[in-house]
Amino acid sequence: MRKGEKIALAIVIVSFVIGVCCYSQMPEKMATHWNSKGNVDDYGTRFEGLFFLPFLLVGLFLVFMAIPKVDPLKYNIEQFRKYYDNFIVLFFILLLFCYLWSILWNFGIETSPNIIIPTGIGLLFFYVGILLENAKRNWFIGIRTPWTLSSENVWNKTHKIGGKLFKIVGLIIILGVFFQKYVLFFILAPSLLTAGYLVVYSYYEYQKELSTHQE
Repeated sequence: MRKGEKIALAIVIVSFVIGVCCYSQMPEKMATHWNSKGNVDDYGTRFEGLFFLPFLLVGLFLVFMAIPKVDPLKYNIEQFRKYYDNFIVLFFILLLFCYLWSILWNFGIETSPNIIIPTGIGLLFFYVGILLENAKRNWFIGIRTPWTLSSENVWNKTHKIGGKLFKIVGLIIILGVFFQKYVLFFILAPSLLTAGYLVVYSYYEYQKELSTHQE
C-alpha cells in the first residue's frame, strides 16, 4: 500500500474512533446541515451525525483506490500518481476537519460554516489546479471532455490553462470568507464560469487541431 493510501486509511479509522468516543456525549438530534447564511436547517439522529461521514470516507477510499487499477490508461495515471495521492490525502483531511467542526458545533462550540467551508473548498480547488497541471490523459481524473480525451495535445493545453484557472478560483473562493453573505456566489460563480470556459476551450483547440491536419 502506498504512503498516501495508508494516510487516507488512517483518517478513515480515526473518523470511526472519534464517532465511537463521542457517541454517548452527543445530543439525540444533531445539527447535520447548514444553509448559505450559516444557520442550521436540518437535524439528524446521533448515528447519522457521527457516522455518515466515516462511512462516506470508506466509500470514497474504495473508489479512489480502484481508479488507478481500472482505468484503461492506468500507465498514464502512474506518471502523476504522487499528485493524485496527495489530492486524496488533502481531501480526506479537509473532510475530517469538517467532521470535527460539526462535532464541536454540536458540543456548543459554534464557528460559522461560511468561514470553514469556503476555506476548505478554496484550498482543495487550489490543489486541484496543481493536480491538473501534472495530469496525463486518462478516463477518470482531470478535465474529461470528448475533445481532451480524443487528443493528447488538446488534453495538455486544456489542463495547463485549467490548472492556472483552478488556482485562481481557489483563491477567489477563500476570499468569500470576507463576504459571508455572498459566500455561495463566491463558490458557484467562478466554478461554473471556469468549467464552461474549459469545455469551450477544449472544443476550440480540437477544432483548430483538426483544421491544421486537414491543410
